[in-house]
Amino acid sequence: MTPEPKTCRSCGRTIEWRKKWERSWDDVVYCSAGCRSRRVSSVDRDLEQSIMSLLASRASGATICPSEAARAVGDDDWRDLMEPARRAARRLVNAGDVVITQRGSVVDPSTAKGPIRIRRA
Repeated sequence: MTPEPKTCRSCGRTIEWRKKWERSWDDVVYCSAGCRSRRVSSVDRDLEQSIMSLLASRASGATICPSEAARAVGDDDWRDLMEPARRAARRLVNAGDVVITQRGSVVDPSTAKGPIRIRRA
């Protein structure tokens, strides 16, 4: 019997159980070496806060694009913050604060590819 999947602390994606983690599953918190080295920085927390404040200023069912949060935090280098903004949105989904949608339908943040929108949960 395999244990329940976990969520990566850095990127917010689902961590699937692997046989090699059998003895240390309780200690696994990152999905990859990249996420382990990246962790969650102050910029990541700023992006989370930006997403929540942008959503708070909108109507209850309104959505935002991750680029709006990236622009609010990064000004000129906002394009470099697009993937960190998507990671921040996935972490907020796991916290239960927001949902990620594509074409108006809620999607699994771990598998969503392409343009996404963020809406309050």
